[in-house]
Amino acid sequence: MSSLVAPLRITLSRHAFDMTRISLNNMKFFAHHGCFETERVVGTSFNVNLAFDVDTGKAEVSDDISDTVSYSDVYQVVKTEMQMPSNLLEHVAHRIANAVLQTFPQTSNVELEIQKLNPPLGGEIGYAGVKIYR
Repeated sequence: MSSLVAPLRITLSRHAFDMTRISLNNMKFFAHHGCFETERVVGTSFNVNLAFDVDTGKAEVSDDISDTVSYSDVYQVVKTEMQMPSNLLEHVAHRIANAVLQTFPQTSNVELEIQKLNPPLGGEIGYAGVKIYR
């Protein structure tokens, strides 16, 4: 018995290969986030790590910043959101991730980590943090 087998064809989007992971790491901020009044009044130091995917195919050829996402512009979005006090790091992270996705619609797969340095938790702790994915 003979059987005919059709050749398997796989079609992949061009974007599957041209996505680049851009990251901005150890962005340092002094801000007023926290549930305790002293955190909101006195403030504390934070580190923010952000990564996202973007199609850089055109920029790789053109060498023109207008064909990609400017790191400086992304930093300004993060800075603006970090300056707005919140009780919860989860809320700040949500705001930043949404602001990046809305301001730069060509981005996707945002990964954001916020670290509150030396949090007032009654012991010696390097940082407390949250990491979200959008």
